[in-house]
Amino acid sequence: MKVDEFEELTISTMNEHTRVYLKIQEGCNNYCSYCIIPYVRGNIRSRYQENILEETKRLVNQGFKEIVLTGIHLASYGKDLENISLNTLLPKLNNIELLKRIRLGSIEPVIITDDFISTLKNSPKVCEHFHLSLQSGSNSVLKRMNRKYTTNEYLACVNKLRKVYPDVAITTDIIVGFPGETEQEFEETLNFVKEVGFAKIHVFPFSAREGTVAFKMNEQIASTIKNERVNILSNLEKTLRINYLKNFIDKNLDVLIEKSPNNETNYIGYTTNYIKVKIYSSNNLVEGNIYNINITNIDKDILTGIIK
Repeated sequence: MKVDEFEELTISTMNEHTRVYLKIQEGCNNYCSYCIIPYVRGNIRSRYQENILEETKRLVNQGFKEIVLTGIHLASYGKDLENISLNTLLPKLNNIELLKRIRLGSIEPVIITDDFISTLKNSPKVCEHFHLSLQSGSNSVLKRMNRKYTTNEYLACVNKLRKVYPDVAITTDIIVGFPGETEQEFEETLNFVKEVGFAKIHVFPFSAREGTVAFKMNEQIASTIKNERVNILSNLEKTLRINYLKNFIDKNLDVLIEKSPNNETNYIGYTTNYIKVKIYSSNNLVEGNIYNINITNIDKDILTGIIK
C-alpha cells in the first residue's frame, strides 16, 4: 500500500448489536506541537465514498441502526479526493432507508462552516452530538499548541450548532499542564469551559511525546501541578455534566436500546445526543429498537426514565 492511499478494509468496530464504527479517514496534516500522529501515520488519506456507502448498506442489512464515522482528522475527509467531503457523504448516508442514526467522531472547529450547517439541516439522521476538539481554553496556549483557531472562533462554531440543535451535546478534550501553562492561562480555560457549557469533557494531563515540538519546549509543568489541574477541571466537568442532564428531566427522548436487562425491568440505551439512559419497563423492549422515553431523574451521570 502506498502511503497516500487509504487502506480499504471492511472490518469495522462493533458495539453490541446496534452501533458500528466506520473509519473513513486516516492521517493528519496539521502538526499540532504535542502530537506524534502526522509523523507515524502520514498525511491524510480518505476512503472512497462509494465504498463507505456499500459497507454501510451491508451493515444496516445485518441489523445495525447507527454508524459512527471516525478518522484521525475527520474534518479532512475528502481533501485528497476530487469533489468529496462530509458535505457530499452525509446526505447519501442519510438516504439509506434502514439506517436510523449517523454519528460523527471527533471533529475540528474548521469544519463548522455555513455549508456544513446546511448539510446538517438536510441530513436529519445526523445525531445532535458533536465532539468538537478544543484542547485548551487559552488563546496563548492554543497558539503554542499550533491549533488553528481561537476561543472566539470556537465559540462561534458552538453557537452555529446550537442554532440547529437547541439540545445539542458539545463534548471535547482538554489538555492541562501544557508546557508554559501559567495559572492565568489555566484560569482562562476554566472560564471558557463554563462559557461553552460542555456536556462532557475528557481531561488529560500533558504527556510529552518524543519527536514532537512540545517535547523540546521549555517550562515543562511539574506532575503535581498537572494532577492538581486535572482534578480541578474534572470537578468542574462533573458540575457541567449534571447541569446539562437536568435539561432533560420531564422531557420525552428517543432512546436506542443497546443492552438487554440484567433483570426483568432495567434496560440501557442512548439518545441522539449520546446520553446514556436507564429505562424501567415491565414490557419486553427489543435491543436495536428506538423507543420514546419519559425522563424522570438523574442517577449519577446518566438519565433514568420510563417508556411512554
